[in-house]
Amino acid sequence: MPDTYTTKLWGGRFRGDEDALMQRFNSECWRTDWLVEPDIEGSLAHVAMLERCGLLTAAEREVIADGLRSILADYRAGKLAYTEEYEDVHTFVELHLIRRIGDVGKKLHTARSRNDQCNVDMKLYVKRQTGEVAALIDALCAALEKTAQENPWIMPGYTHLQRAQVVTFRYHLLAYREMLLRDKKRLRNAADVMDECPLGCGALAGTTHAIDRAFTAEALGFSGGPCANFIDGVSDRDFVLEVLSDFSILMMHLSRLAEELILWSSAEFGFIELDDRYTTGSSIMPQKKNPDGAELVRGRTGRVYGDLMALLCAMKGLPLAYNKDMQQDKDSFADALDVVTTSLLMMERMIATLQAKPGAMRAAVTRGFLNATEVADYLVARGVPFRDAHGIVGQIVLYCEDAGKSIEALSLEELRRFSPVIEEDIFPYIDYDAILQKGIKKEML
Repeated sequence: MPDTYTTKLWGGRFRGDEDALMQRFNSECWRTDWLVEPDIEGSLAHVAMLERCGLLTAAEREVIADGLRSILADYRAGKLAYTEEYEDVHTFVELHLIRRIGDVGKKLHTARSRNDQCNVDMKLYVKRQTGEVAALIDALCAALEKTAQENPWIMPGYTHLQRAQVVTFRYHLLAYREMLLRDKKRLRNAADVMDECPLGCGALAGTTHAIDRAFTAEALGFSGGPCANFIDGVSDRDFVLEVLSDFSILMMHLSRLAEELILWSSAEFGFIELDDRYTTGSSIMPQKKNPDGAELVRGRTGRVYGDLMALLCAMKGLPLAYNKDMQQDKDSFADALDVVTTSLLMMERMIATLQAKPGAMRAAVTRGFLNATEVADYLVARGVPFRDAHGIVGQIVLYCEDAGKSIEALSLEELRRFSPVIEEDIFPYIDYDAILQKGIKKEML
């Protein structure tokens, strides 16, 4: 009988070897090395449980655990490579264990399938990465807060990319902080929802061994205990999909901020200048300073959307329980995680180092009739119905456009042509700095 413990964990019922193309097509090794550590972590908890339940002796558990730790140490030190001869991370770990400690290593997989094993590996990794991304969100929020506090300048607020009302640069930046804080809440919620342990579910129907699933769940930090249903435990990829969805929303927010940085740094706006370290030049136009850091954040957002859609499409028609299609969760998550983490780092550095140009912001305010709504509010305060006030101010704006003037530059005589209720006290009412001091607008300062 051939030795089936050379490069695979299976093979007893097969007469022939895999085609080389099939072996490469089926292999995960070149893209899932990040699962080595959670796989060993899960295996250490598993063997501790096997000893507790009498399926391993204390001596066997100690030998296996020491072997697993030595594999982890050598892997971290670069002495042990995860190469494509191994079908997956589970094969890599288990076969190296058997080579190191002999036949006792073959007992590691007792009461376990790769189906529940791969899901516990992914849950451990995804949970951990949601925490890492949350920390990067905190760092970006801190950068937004610091830059906002240092730049309380008046600027135009926009709707339809048309100048609308006066706001502050500080307040505008802090709108993104609110979005990011929601993103962080979503990730925390996803980590909470996924916090159930799949170990013990077996291939799909549990095991006849008397194991302690609650012990394993606790040992691995799953506060929700073991999965309630074996079939669901091995066929669930909702936790990856939920985090990918959260990543997609997060990237949408980063892309919107990137778009504003791109616009604001253009000559047409001129509101900010991005640091040289996060821009590039042109090979033919020596004057160019291109906002490539922001453009790449904007451009790579679509990759994260694609990762989400790829896994949704892979999962949508699968019967229960495990199917090989589910292996796509690793590609999708790894790619999205790389985009999200690098984009958060890039955005934090761009925000922390940008230079605001308050003069250009104020000049844009004076050219946009951004105090028109305040004129309407003034009229309403003097008893004019709002709809009538709206029409009156529309006529004032038309007059200003024809005369090439701003509202605040009109004389009292000119203003009274449109409504007799207008008095001298309108001018401090529509002064841009004073507007932000009125009522609830003080929150924008």
